[in-house]
Amino acid sequence: MLAGKKILIGITGSIAAYKIPFLIRFLKKQGAEVQILMTDFATEFVTPLTLSTLSEKPVLTDFFDKGDGSWTSHVDLGLWADLFLVAPLSANTMAKMASGIADNLLLTTILSARCPIYFAPAMDLDMYKHPSTQNNIATLKSFGYKLIEPVEGELASGLHGFGRLEEPELIFEVLKKALLGKKPFEGKKALITAGPTQEPIDPVRYIGNRSSGKMGVEIALALAEMGADVDLILGPSAIKVTHPKIDVVHIETADDMHQACMQRFPDSDITVMAAAVADYTSTQVSKQKIKKDTELSTISLKPTVDILATMGTQKTEQQVLVGFALETDNEVENARKKLEKKNTDLLVLNSLRDEGAGFGVDTNKVSLLYANGKQIEIPLQSKQEVAVTIGKSIEAILNPVDS
Repeated sequence: MLAGKKILIGITGSIAAYKIPFLIRFLKKQGAEVQILMTDFATEFVTPLTLSTLSEKPVLTDFFDKGDGSWTSHVDLGLWADLFLVAPLSANTMAKMASGIADNLLLTTILSARCPIYFAPAMDLDMYKHPSTQNNIATLKSFGYKLIEPVEGELASGLHGFGRLEEPELIFEVLKKALLGKKPFEGKKALITAGPTQEPIDPVRYIGNRSSGKMGVEIALALAEMGADVDLILGPSAIKVTHPKIDVVHIETADDMHQACMQRFPDSDITVMAAAVADYTSTQVSKQKIKKDTELSTISLKPTVDILATMGTQKTEQQVLVGFALETDNEVENARKKLEKKNTDLLVLNSLRDEGAGFGVDTNKVSLLYANGKQIEIPLQSKQEVAVTIGKSIEAILNPVDS
């Protein structure tokens, strides 16, 4: 999500500096470039070696490298960054920032920066409440700097009150929102299905399939990251999903999934049917375990409700409906027929002929078939990457660009 984004993080002398390595990991995992600047006192709380290892860049503390005599340009740093975060910000460095003092590399770079500057104070509660600190905060805000307020909690002094640095996860969300702007699916509701269904024969046995639910879960996560409020209807799966914008509904049978989907579909802006739903279910389920020596030459089956087709007859022009197809022969031809028959806007085609794609693996190779006849081939890549591509394809359907 943050690939190509350049972030400066200035660390000052505070025990809360121990939280910054976690923030760096979040940013790097999202593809951001991170450059760390430190005051001399900050190096007493967290080592430059730790920070340089995580950021994959040398930590900068001075204008000159005394080893090779090289010069670090605060002007170049200020022009390089897309965003500058000072965290944790001590009362001392805050006072210098408010006064325009530039007696170290960090402060000089702040004065040179053209990008948005965010500051996250961390100090004891009485220091934070002091009129001079509050005046300095007001001054920094008047410069256009953005405050990430400290929170109430246990402080290093043993006291309890305001002054605790905000948690890395929440600082990360603030920065991500600032860098990406409004998310494309903000205010949208998404319905995603994932995993298999299990159609019981008796209390022990069932008819099922090999779906793990990985692809559908990755799509749910991708759409949530793009701002959607997601209902994830998840069949029996070992995957645990925890995301503040995803509500997980666990189901077992095709009938369970049908009921859960149809209850939510009318309010959904985006629906992605990635689950491998059973086409047939047993006509009669034994209440007792069927013994091995019992003659059972046949199992009577009946078709399940075609959930995707039902949705296709009910969807409005404002809704986007995405289906999945797993084919073994005449793949594109069969998938195109399914797209038209079930009235989907987009159909994701899997082929079991492709090594590394399909059930139970972390990679996938798919074709995207659009209702307008367009077709895009997605090469073998991680299911997370495929999910992001599907999300962007849905965005393009919702916001078409005139050619």
